[in-house]
Parts: sequence; C-alpha cells; structure tokens
Amino acid sequence: MRAVWSMALHPPPFSMALRSLVLILLCITPRSQAVQAENVTVLEGGTAQISCRLQNYDGSIVVIQNPRRQTLFFNGTRALKDDRFQMVLFTQRLVRITLTNVSVSDEGGYFCQLYTDATHHQVATLSVSVPPETPTVEVKQEAVEGGEVELSCVSPRSKPAATLHWMRNGREIPGVVSQQDNGKTFSVSNTIRIPVERKDNGAALSCEAIHPALSGQKRVRHYRLDVYYAPVVRIIPPPGILREGDSLSLTCSVNGNPLPRNIQWSKINDTLPERAEISGPTFQISRLSQSHNGTYLCQAQNNYGRAADHYTLLVYDPGAVVETHSAVPYAVIGGVLALLVFTVICVLIVTIWCSVRQKGSYRTREPILAWY
Repeated sequence: MRAVWSMALHPPPFSMALRSLVLILLCITPRSQAVQAENVTVLEGGTAQISCRLQNYDGSIVVIQNPRRQTLFFNGTRALKDDRFQMVLFTQRLVRITLTNVSVSDEGGYFCQLYTDATHHQVATLSVSVPPETPTVEVKQEAVEGGEVELSCVSPRSKPAATLHWMRNGREIPGVVSQQDNGKTFSVSNTIRIPVERKDNGAALSCEAIHPALSGQKRVRHYRLDVYYAPVVRIIPPPGILREGDSLSLTCSVNGNPLPRNIQWSKINDTLPERAEISGPTFQISRLSQSHNGTYLCQAQNNYGRAADHYTLLVYDPGAVVETHSAVPYAVIGGVLALLVFTVICVLIVTIWCSVRQKGSYRTREPILAWY
C-alpha cells in the first residue's frame, strides 16, 4: 500500500514523458471545423439572405438544404432548379444565398451542413411576416332610423394576426373581435353594433389595422354611415295674395333616404285643374280663377315610409279688398301707443300746472293795488 501511494505521489519518469507527448499531439492537431447559421425574418414578397458562417474551413463539402431537405447548393453549385435561389457568396468564412419573392410556404429551417469525418450542421430559421392589406367593411345589418347598424371590419390575411380598431371622432368604438387560423396566416374581424338616428346619416367612421410589419404605420379604411329614414315633405307657399289672373307656383321640398324619386300632386276631393303643370317637385297653374280654389296635396314615399303636406288655395276677385295681417310686430304697436299716452299725460300736467300758477299770481297782486 505504501508503494502504491508513493507511486501516485511521485509518478515515474516515463509517465511524465507520455503526458508531454499527448499535449504535443493536441497542439499540432488542427482545430475541428464548425458551421454556424443565422436566423432571418423577411416580409412576404421580399428577399431573404440565408448565411452560413464557417470556422476552420479546410475545403470540405458544404451543402445547403431547404426545409424539405432538398439540396439547394452543393459546394456552390446549384442542385435544385429554382431560380429564386442564388448563390451570392462562397468563401472560407461565409456562404450566403438569397431567396427572392419570399412566400409563407418558404418558411422553415434551412440546413447548413459541413461534411467532414464528422458531419456538422446548423439550421437557419426563415420567418416570413405578412402585413395586412387595407381592411374592408361589411354591412351585416343596414342602418335604419331608430334601430342599430352592424358593421364588420375584416382583415383577411396577416401574419402575425393584425389588430383592428373602430374609430369615430377620434374615439374607439368597442367591438367583438374574432380570429381564424388559416394555416400560416390569420384572418381577423372586428364587429360593432351602434344605435343610429337620422342625424347620423353621413357620419364618418374608420377602421384601423395595426401590425408589427407596418413599422408604426396604420392601414385605414374610411366608411360613412348610410342611415335610411322615411321622407319629410313641405310645400313652399307663394308670397302675398293671389287674385284672378295671377299664376300659382308651388314647390314641394322632399327629404329622405333614399330620396323619393316620385312626387305626387293631387287635389283633395277633386281632380287637378286642366291648366295645371307638374314638373317634378314644382306645381304651377297659370291664369288663376276661383274655380281653382281648394286644398292641394304633395305626397312622397320610399321603402321606409310616406309623408305629405297640403296647401289651401284661395283666389280673390281683382277688386276685392282683403284684410291682411300687419307686418308691424305687436310689441312695436304697443310701444307707440304707450308713448302717445305718456305724451298726452305730460301735456295735461304741464297745462294744469301753468293754469294753477297763473291764478295764484292774480290773487297776489290784488291787495297790493288796494293800498294805492
């Protein structure tokens, strides 16, 4: 036991020589070759650069394969007939190929293999980003006055999934977001339901698509609300008094969505006069007579309702005296009358005061004259 322990503590000379020889062989043996690959991300339709870095390369075989393990290049020589792949660099330190017009089907791991006594390989992962196009707007439920409108903003294809926001007057409208996986891409929709009134017709909305590949920019679809409502009808009457021989012209003002195309003129409990002329919203009668007296009606309708307005025509004789309402406001008349009453009262007061003063002076002078 002492001998073994002594040998462990003090190895013989030949053991030291063996150790030295091993160290010398390790130093003169060439360092092993290695390969490194770099991951890359590119936009769909762009160009990807796939690089393989070599260490201690001694001219061994270098093979690059696609994710389906098909050989693309063999020591710089094309092996797969796909012109989108090009060898752009082949040196002792770096091998680089390019892939043009990249699609999501090109995604995956590209193998950089170095064939020596022991095969070395690394995988360069190609990721493809798909930015969304400008979203579209789908009307799920049309907008009718007093009801609700249902709108969907749709981004049919993106990777990763786009984020959609509905906006109105700078404020976001909350909606229901749904997402569907289409394999390597995603379709996204954002649906909103909002109450609408007639005043909302023509209101501006917008749907914004946000995506990392857009570098802070947005894809925006603008949309204007189209609110349907029943028509409103108003007859614009002529000014002044109509007498026999005058001409009548009435205009029927119609509003509605959709705007009624057909406007109907009629006379209540009678037929229209023979000399009546109708041109869309305009109704005219030349050389009026008292036989034209009556109530005339303008009507319009669309798919959401009907509306009407009436005008009563009263034709006077040429020499008739017609009482008309004064155009002077009653407040002005009242003010003038008050001013006149005030003036009369003031005159009466002054007259009475002058009369009293004059009588007083007479009474004062009579005793003075008596002394003389």
